[in-house]
Amino acid sequence: MDGNGRWAKKRNLPKIMGHRAGGDTVDRVVEASAKKGIKALTLYSFSTENWKRPQNEVNAIMELFKELIITKIGKLCSNNIRARVIGRKDGLSHELIQMIKELEEKTSTNTGMILALALNYGGRQEIVDAAKSLFAQLAGNNRRHDDFDVEDLDAHMYTKDFPPLDLVIRTSGEMRLSNFLIWQAAYAEIYVTDVLWPDFNEHELDMALESFSSRERRFGG
Repeated sequence: MDGNGRWAKKRNLPKIMGHRAGGDTVDRVVEASAKKGIKALTLYSFSTENWKRPQNEVNAIMELFKELIITKIGKLCSNNIRARVIGRKDGLSHELIQMIKELEEKTSTNTGMILALALNYGGRQEIVDAAKSLFAQLAGNNRRHDDFDVEDLDAHMYTKDFPPLDLVIRTSGEMRLSNFLIWQAAYAEIYVTDVLWPDFNEHELDMALESFSSRERRFGG
């Protein structure tokens, strides 16, 4: 979800207003995705590298995240959406961690679309965490560290109970993955649009899905 800052700058607004507009887009895209029968939607909300941003911007983003959790739990439940937050808890406030726990618990029995919010997330860090978890399991079962395969590591990723990743949408014209779901995206299709995230809507989502549906997926075969 890229382009919040640029969207605000083009309108001579504070950057936080761009993040707020991006929050409104989240609402629209989540609802549209659930309506279209998408099984899982992961939104890159805050990366492990985003801590390098100015402290006042980081604080504002975290406050906005808490505000969205408070105001959207009811809507997620009414739309049968199950929420998950993936990423490391290091650096998050105790208050936010408790709010995340409540969000996940209150939506845990929902059976519709999985909405994953990637918060303090990095793809390489996820692989490291999965490897540590797998090696601990191997040691506990007296198995050798070289006695595992791709499926074993996949079972320790944050997304282990998600369906396979089919499509990565990158807004604002950026031509890179930026450490987002790099393990899961091995055979995912990539769609790039110049549209800034606050301007992304259901029509733009339809264009991405139409592009995806026109592609031949061979998975190396």
